[in-house]
Amino acid sequence: MAISATAQHNHDELFPDHASSLQQTDPEFIEYFDNFAFDEVLRESSLNPKTRLIVQLGSMIACQALAEYRVLAGAALRIGVTPVELKEVVYQAVPYVGMARALDFLHVTNSILTDRGIELPLPGQSTTTPETREEGGLAVQMEIIGAARVDSLYASAPADQTHIQRFLSANCFGDHYTRTGLDLRSRELLTFAILVSLGGCEPQVAGHVAANLNVGNDRGVLVDTLTQLLPYIGYPRTLNGLRVVNEATPA
Repeated sequence: MAISATAQHNHDELFPDHASSLQQTDPEFIEYFDNFAFDEVLRESSLNPKTRLIVQLGSMIACQALAEYRVLAGAALRIGVTPVELKEVVYQAVPYVGMARALDFLHVTNSILTDRGIELPLPGQSTTTPETREEGGLAVQMEIIGAARVDSLYASAPADQTHIQRFLSANCFGDHYTRTGLDLRSRELLTFAILVSLGGCEPQVAGHVAANLNVGNDRGVLVDTLTQLLPYIGYPRTLNGLRVVNEATPA
């Protein structure tokens, strides 16, 4: 088996200066992996390259795949993902993976940007203040999830857990979804990719399948996203994600 011309072309477009040592140590594996990931899978893609790289970067954070994140981040900047967009991918991941998992990716992102001569900090993207974050977050939460669903979450929360609902509104949505740098559809698709890649989050995946549909990311976009994540997250998590999508959006 040899790497197909299409796979080689697609690989070189993303990683023109990257020579994998695995081509020397594991040539058979690299041949069939590259033919799969950079030819067969990409033939099924209708996502534009920027969106594909953004959701894959979020997935790498969820998977704690720091080395692959570094390589994909370089490719993302090369094909037009902006420094602000790259940084927003990491910020958007924090409420879903936690700061303990995101910290190394934030440092690596800063290193990638400074190595390219990009001055930090980048321009601020926040649109809320400490006084407005809860109100603004609640508004965007209702826009994404639906006002009735948000009201139900608050109403059904035990008395000793209502602060978690406030945290969701003010922190998860108010501190993150209200930011500029990525639009709402991109943030919601990125969240879907992160949750699927974490594994074991099917109830949250279901909630964000509905949220994606609410903001305009249809079944085709969700299936396409899972297809592009498959080579990186494997079949079990991909199939779990597809099951949730199929339950919400029959073919």
